[in-house]
Amino acid sequence: MDSTYIFLQHYWWFLVSLLGALLVFLLFVQGGNSLLYCLGRTEEERTLLVNSTGRKWEFTFTTLVTFGGAFFASFPLFYSTSFGGAYWLWMIILFSFVLQAVSYEFQSKLGNWLGKRTYQFFLVLNGIVGPLLLGAAVATFFNGSNFVVSKGNLTDEMMPVISHWGNGWHGLDAFADPWNLILGFAVLFLARLLGNLYFINNIRHEALNARFRRQLIADAVPFLVFFLAFVIRTLLKDGFAVNPETGQIVMEPFKYFHNFIAMPYLLVLFLLGVVGVLYGLGKSIFCKTYPRGIWFAGVGTVLTVLALLLVVGYNHTAYYPSTADLQSSLTIANSCSSQFTLKTMAYVSILVPFVLAYIIYAWRAIDRKPLTMEEIKEDEHSY
Repeated sequence: MDSTYIFLQHYWWFLVSLLGALLVFLLFVQGGNSLLYCLGRTEEERTLLVNSTGRKWEFTFTTLVTFGGAFFASFPLFYSTSFGGAYWLWMIILFSFVLQAVSYEFQSKLGNWLGKRTYQFFLVLNGIVGPLLLGAAVATFFNGSNFVVSKGNLTDEMMPVISHWGNGWHGLDAFADPWNLILGFAVLFLARLLGNLYFINNIRHEALNARFRRQLIADAVPFLVFFLAFVIRTLLKDGFAVNPETGQIVMEPFKYFHNFIAMPYLLVLFLLGVVGVLYGLGKSIFCKTYPRGIWFAGVGTVLTVLALLLVVGYNHTAYYPSTADLQSSLTIANSCSSQFTLKTMAYVSILVPFVLAYIIYAWRAIDRKPLTMEEIKEDEHSY
């Protein structure tokens, strides 16, 4: 295979993984919303929390859409297989994010016949369902999904369908594997931790700030249990390896552990990420006046998730394994777009740093000063 084509495949898997890692960090919006009634004892306090996350929800939604679009453009066979086959799982995820958008925009509008509490309940629902199901969906990269790929069907005029789901559950079968749910709960509690850390950085309210730091401890314990259980099991389990000569998929003992050893830079990236999350979390718990834990934990989250997603795709690994037909498993080589498409999009990707720079600028402009109740009362556009 052309070395340029191989480079482009790896380059686009890196970009997709980076978008996925940024998305997990930005789930702090969902995590914060899931705590709406745990932290907010009064309507005034809940209004403060909603307006804090409400300033950032567009970043999360946009990143989710961009993540899906990047997958569609660079690895279309995955898009058609997963989004087209496991559509119940993805539809529930997308519907919960639509509920979030509607809730922010309509909860304080005149003529809101559902009532503000209903829309706040929708925010809590998205805050729980979104991270939980996204985590379960990502776990299938390590544990497999029930689908079959038949590229020969492309020439069949009666049924030109390349891939189909192996059962009638269409993605809901992901919940049958407890390890998918374990990662889902790890992502959920991570999102809650990040949401809490963001509140500490963004809100100035004496009673709420005391609750923020107590809630960190309550969410840190289950997060560490679920995350460590998933990582340890993943490093010890058989993985889905690809024979580079024949393209055949085989089971390899300790495959993901071997990937970390074969690519030590990813191991360093992973460990730095874990240390960043633990430092941001620990400093915020033990130092009652420390407000910047979100940045250490946020960067740590991005590095950790990026390392895990690269490990599942690089070093001749099937990133979307099939439990119905092992040879139908998807790799970055057999599921990517043409070399021309990847090369053309690579030129467009040069704009990504400028987009990130704009996001950073907009973020700093929005969070120039901490959020207070007085500021919300004076803001005509508050939620």
